[in-house]
Amino acid sequence: MTDTMTAERPAAIVPTTTPTVFEAIVRKMCIAATYNKIEMTLAPHVIYTKHDELFVDAEVIARDGKPPKEPKIGTFKLVGLNALRLTPRAFRVSPLFETGSFKYADTTLMAVEPD
Repeated sequence: MTDTMTAERPAAIVPTTTPTVFEAIVRKMCIAATYNKIEMTLAPHVIYTKHDELFVDAEVIARDGKPPKEPKIGTFKLVGLNALRLTPRAFRVSPLFETGSFKYADTTLMAVEPD
C-alpha cells in the first residue's frame, strides 16, 4: 500500500424498509414488524444513524398483540425489523420522546413533528 492510497469507509446499508419508516413518521402511523421473533406494533418517532447503521426510536404499542405494562420508547436497529409494514393505526407523539436528546444530534434523518 502506498502513501497515496486511503482506506474508504463503506457506505451505510439502507434497508428497503426505510421509505416505509419515513412515511410512518410523517403520517404518524404505526408500523408492524417482527423483532427478535416477537410481533411488534410500534409508533416510530425518529430515524437516525449510529455507527453507520440506521436506528428507529419508537413507542411500543403492542408485543405479540398485548399492550406493554407501561409506556416506553425503545430503540430498534432497522435491519432487525423484519416483515415491516405500515398499519392503518395512527398515533400521537409520546410525551416520553425527547426531541432534543443528545443521541439525535447531527444524526437525525427524520423525526415526528409535535402534535
